[in-house]
Amino acid sequence: MKVFISMFILLIFVAVSAFAADVMTFPAKNGDVTFNHKKHQEVVKDCKACHAKKIGKMEGFGKDMAHKLCIDCHKAKAKEKVKVPVACKDCHKKK
Repeated sequence: MKVFISMFILLIFVAVSAFAADVMTFPAKNGDVTFNHKKHQEVVKDCKACHAKKIGKMEGFGKDMAHKLCIDCHKAKAKEKVKVPVACKDCHKKK
């Protein structure tokens, strides 16, 4: 029974990953932000790093949450000498 439950959970995880949008665009006053979900999955690997409550659409996601979650993570990665965008203009692109 434990094997069945484990396989079911794994199947759900794979299905959610497969159906997640690869690239999302978030409109912003100072330029839209294009977010490559697939690339972040490959780099971060732990869905709970961003999806703390549950996997899927992030409830309450907006400017404040994005700045806290995304910028803090990017700054931490930059300190580890990982090449990530950290300046506003690196993510916010005007049309």
